[in-house]
Amino acid sequence: MEFSITLLNFVYAIFGAILTIAFMLIGYWVFDKITPFNTSEQLEEKNVAVGIVVGSIFIGLGIAVGLVIGMGLN
Repeated sequence: MEFSITLLNFVYAIFGAILTIAFMLIGYWVFDKITPFNTSEQLEEKNVAVGIVVGSIFIGLGIAVGLVIGMGLN
């Protein structure tokens, strides 16, 4: 009984991690579409400001989705 709950939580966490990565990709894509410049090119040119904004998007989405996953595990 205890093992099945642990296994279910592990599967749920893996699914949540995959979902988090998917949301991060969607967030990056949306940011790339709403800005007047190509984000990938700016990152290749070592534009620090764009890098900070993209990193902030990833951190924000990761925290938000991580909290949802964490609440679901309880």
